[in-house]
Amino acid sequence: MKILCVYYSRTGNTEKLMEEIAGELGCEKVRLSDGVDRSGLVGWLRSGMQAMARHVPQVDKPETELPLGEYDLVIIGTPVWAGRCSAPVRSFLTQFGEELKRVAYVITRAGDSHYDEVFDQMDLYVKRPHVQAVSIRPNAVGADFWRDEFLSGLKGGDEGRSGDAR
Repeated sequence: MKILCVYYSRTGNTEKLMEEIAGELGCEKVRLSDGVDRSGLVGWLRSGMQAMARHVPQVDKPETELPLGEYDLVIIGTPVWAGRCSAPVRSFLTQFGEELKRVAYVITRAGDSHYDEVFDQMDLYVKRPHVQAVSIRPNAVGADFWRDEFLSGLKGGDEGRSGDAR
């Protein structure tokens, strides 16, 4: 199966998790870039405001080994910003979502809320609803368990929502 991991990470939490997933699956991974400085407090505020406004900045088309439509599965990783997916991921989905055959989602979050609605928001931009999804709070008790459950579901073909790390 040809799998691609595509993600955006402002602080490195989503990047670390997506590196683990790509490593376990032995698949290609690509970090999205929109050229916006999101560092520090100003970057955090900008990111949250863009998420709330559903801003769609231009993102560079990911440089991948294959055209996006040739991957059997694209795993999309995003932090949660103001209860929504990150602006760069929304942009990627808006620009390229129709090319993706099957998708799975990984969201990282700082709080206790599961943010299941983020999965539904992301589904608005793709042909078919996601086949697997997980919401993880990095470094929380259970984070490794839910990551492994997500991976197990992908490897075993068990399509459905994974779960949530508290």
